[in-house]
Amino acid sequence: MKVALLADVRQRLHSSVRAAGCLEIGGVLMAEQIAPGHFHIVDFTVDGRTGGAAHFVRSVDDHRAALTEFFSGTGSDFGRFNYLGEWHSHPNHPPVPSFEDITSMESLVCGERDIPFAVLLIVQAASATLASSATLFERGKRPVPVTMCDLPCNGEGE
Repeated sequence: MKVALLADVRQRLHSSVRAAGCLEIGGVLMAEQIAPGHFHIVDFTVDGRTGGAAHFVRSVDDHRAALTEFFSGTGSDFGRFNYLGEWHSHPNHPPVPSFEDITSMESLVCGERDIPFAVLLIVQAASATLASSATLFERGKRPVPVTMCDLPCNGEGE
C-alpha cells in the first residue's frame, strides 16, 4: 500500500500538531483512492477534546459529523473517497505505534463495524518538519508498514 500525504494536508497537520504542543491530538483520515492500494490523504479531523501527554480522547460524534460532510462533498462516491483510518501525534515519544495503539487498531478492524482495513498514521512535529510512520491494519493479518509519499503517488506498482 502507498499513501500520499500531500503538501497542503501535511502543512495543516503539522500546524495542528505544533499548536497542541506537548499534548497528544488525533482524528480520522479521509482519502481518495487513486488506484488499488494507492491513496491520497485529502482531509483529516482534529478531535476537539484535548489529550494528555501520552493519550487523547476521541469524540465519535465529531468525527461522524466530519465524515458525513466529507461524503456529502464527494457525492458519496465511496469507491473513490472514503475513511482511510486514524491518526494521532506522539509529541513526547517516537512516532511509532505503541502497544495500546496496536491493540486499539486491531479492535477497530476486527470489531463489529464493517472496517476491513485501516491505516494508523502517527506524527510528531520536529521543528520545521513532520516526522511520521504509517501502519496498515487488516482483518486477520499482522500489521505492516505503509509506504508514505510526499508527492502524489503514481498508480503503478506496489
